[in-house]
Parts: sequence; C-alpha cells; structure tokens
Amino acid sequence: MRRTRTLAGIGIAATALLALTACNSGSPSSPGAGTGGEEGGGEESTWFEVATDVQLEGSPTFDAIKERDKVVIGVKEDQPGLGYLDVTSGDRTGFDVDIARWIAASLGYDEDKIEFKPIASANREQAIVNGDIDYYVGTYSINDKRKELIDFAGPYFVTGQGLLIAADAEDADALEDFNGKTVCSATGSTPIQNIKANFPDIKTQEYDLYSACVQDLIDGKVDAVTTDQAILIGYAAQYPDDVKVTGGLFTEENYGVGLAKGDDVLRTHINELFTDGGDIWQAIFDKNLGSSGIEVEQPAVDAY
Repeated sequence: MRRTRTLAGIGIAATALLALTACNSGSPSSPGAGTGGEEGGGEESTWFEVATDVQLEGSPTFDAIKERDKVVIGVKEDQPGLGYLDVTSGDRTGFDVDIARWIAASLGYDEDKIEFKPIASANREQAIVNGDIDYYVGTYSINDKRKELIDFAGPYFVTGQGLLIAADAEDADALEDFNGKTVCSATGSTPIQNIKANFPDIKTQEYDLYSACVQDLIDGKVDAVTTDQAILIGYAAQYPDDVKVTGGLFTEENYGVGLAKGDDVLRTHINELFTDGGDIWQAIFDKNLGSSGIEVEQPAVDAY
C-alpha cells in the first residue's frame, strides 16, 4: 500500500484543536451547538485542515469516493452529543459526527464534499454491503456477528450499560441500588431485558425513544435511565443541571467505524489516524461531551 499526505499528523492536530476551541465559544450543552457546514450554515465550515495528495492504493472504497468526488457517511441523528440533527437550523453535531468529519478530512474531503445519510441500526450492515455509504460512524458496537459481513476500524470509544440519574440524587454503584425503584429504557433494548431477567425487584418503564425516558427522569417520574453510557453522557452534557451519569459500566461495548469487508487499506488508514491523533480525539470529546463531567480516555485501536 502506498499512502502519502502532505500534512504531518501534528500539523493536522494543531489546526483541529484551534478550530475546535473557536467553535466551543457556543454552548456545548446544546445539541445544535458547534460548527455547521453545507447543511448547517455555521460560521466554521471546516474543522480539520484537509489532507492533500492522499493515495490509498488498493482501497475500493476510496476509489469510489474519488470517482464521485464526495464522501457518503452513515450516521445517527437523534442522539444529542453523539449524532444529532437540529431540524430547525440544519446543524449536524456530536462526537460521532465529528469523528466522521475527521476521517473525511484525512481522506482529503471538506464539509462541502460530505453527504451524511441517517441509517437505522438494523440497516447498517446492509447499507455498507450495498455500497450505499462509504463508512458508518454511530454508536456501532463491534461484534463477531457483524464482522461476518463487514469490517471495523477502531475502536474509537469504549462504553457499556450505564445509569443516568437526577443531578441531586445520591450516586449509585450497582443496579441493586434501584430495587423497588423505576428504571427506564428503550422498548425491547438489551439493558431493559437485562433488568427484567436479572433484577426482578426493579420496576421498569419503556418508551420508543430514550429522550422520553430522560424527560421522565427530569420530571421525577422515574429514578434512572439505562442504556449505553456513551448515550447517557450525551444527555448529561445536554442537561448538566438536571441529570448525571453514575456508577461504572455493567457491560463493555467497543464502538468502531463500519467499513466494507476486505478493505484493509482504508481500515489501516483510519486506525493509524486514531493512533496518531490523540489530541484531536480529546478535543472532539471535550467539545461534544466534556460538559457531562465524565472523563474518558481514548482506547487503543485493535487489528479488527
């Protein structure tokens, strides 16, 4: 594989940090805060200095990107702090979205050359297999079943089942602390099934959307919300005066970038980007999720 870039990693990192600092002058707790590009209309259209003369020989995905002169990225748009679309302003923000932008910049593509496609969780593998998207970034857990169909770069984030409680509530360290209390999650989700199967003394409430659970928590109708801690951190960043993340992780999930199976060249490129870009990763986290008060370290990448 021949891979060249005219910008050294440290130069890209410095530029990104400056851009992120400038963007952080807005309210980081608002899911619509931050940069906007072609879709958003914000003042800052480019977060990262775009690499030039990128050559990823042997990557069919990169060949397709070059042919259409555009990167097509699968994302989520209903998770504040992670992947969120403000339908009023058109701003697309969040940790995952900015990770996706960072990868696009490393491939030589600015915001005006990115097309974001919202893809439902159940359709992610098929969208990658069909070539509908070039890669997917959106709370995408790496597991063996998915790896039968696609490949992953990363992980770029490690999370697991966690708990969100009222900001003035006493911290909890275990699910047993909620015996006799009500915990809310998405209908049919793994976390709510875990509670029903293993913690019969906990009452449960289910909604189609996590946002409904969070609103019930703020209104005092439930005692906790449970799902992946990364999602909960996003809500804690959105409502820092009302809710907080408590306790540790009850499971472990590794979020990766979903790629076409067999595209080892692109996977290696992204893994090297993550390995060399710790300062950028931290700046992205601080900008989108830092106000949650949770400190998280960038994980080491694995050879997925």
